[in-house]
Amino acid sequence: MKLRVLHRTTYRYQSAVDMAQHMLHLSPRATALQRVLSHRLEIDPEPAARHQSTDAFGNLRTFFAQQAPHDSLSVLADSTVATTAPGALPESGHWHALDWERAREHFRYRVNAPYDPAAEFLFASPLVPRDEAFLTWARPVFAPGLPVLRAVRALMEHIHSELQYETDSTEVSTPPLEALAQGKGVCQDFAHIMVGCLRSLGLPARYVSGYLLTQPPPGQPRLIGADASHAWAAVYVPGEGGTEGEWFDFDPTNNRCGRGSPGEDYVTLAIGRDFSDVSPMRGVIQGGAQHTLDVAVTVAPPDELEGRELHPVTEPPPSRGR
Repeated sequence: MKLRVLHRTTYRYQSAVDMAQHMLHLSPRATALQRVLSHRLEIDPEPAARHQSTDAFGNLRTFFAQQAPHDSLSVLADSTVATTAPGALPESGHWHALDWERAREHFRYRVNAPYDPAAEFLFASPLVPRDEAFLTWARPVFAPGLPVLRAVRALMEHIHSELQYETDSTEVSTPPLEALAQGKGVCQDFAHIMVGCLRSLGLPARYVSGYLLTQPPPGQPRLIGADASHAWAAVYVPGEGGTEGEWFDFDPTNNRCGRGSPGEDYVTLAIGRDFSDVSPMRGVIQGGAQHTLDVAVTVAPPDELEGRELHPVTEPPPSRGR
């Protein structure tokens, strides 16, 4: 499936910003299931310095600096990717039979045991602690001896059915334990909660940011700029007999999962320990006082966007869409 993503972020400052530095995570990842056909970033005003690098998690990031006064800032990421449908969760063999306790034991410290890089996703991260509340909430679906992928799928379904998706019920800064306690949130909260539950059980889990193709109501045109970013979780299952393990993706917001992606209609942007590692745009400014933030996102087949303009619309902060 070929998808084009337009993501515009616009800041308007009450008074001029004198200087600023920003970091962007708006470049799609190249994966086994996703090929990046094109990608460009438009920054206005033109930055004095700009360079691209790869972060510790393999994400492409862009740093830029503004050294002249400006009262607004606009960043447009225009990306086209070709995605492939992921495989379903395995129903036979090692990946299907491995129980979650043995998967957990793979990461228990042993002298001279080979290092598995996925162990980095076992620990608490800035936004996702390892907490008894996560363990208490997740443990009922992790029955003894249950195959790990069946258990993780059951956790995804548990989050999807027991927590209420409600726009504006949380903020970007809302701790996942608070969202869990109130029983509602958005995709960022659901992904953080799932990651927290898995890590508290001793299973490596990572946060995935990206986009999801949504369909307009029957008979209505696609609203340009009315989509939002998305987020889900991935769990690592160790291999057998020295073979490399695999990551499996789970989207508790939409109750979908797959081998390397929840679906062909998903676009993977970046991976990290939690949202703080992959925030689409963050930075520091000197001056500016108060500001307004407008975000416009559109995900669509490329032919639907020919000749269409992307104008900012007032939206919740990035990575909060369904």
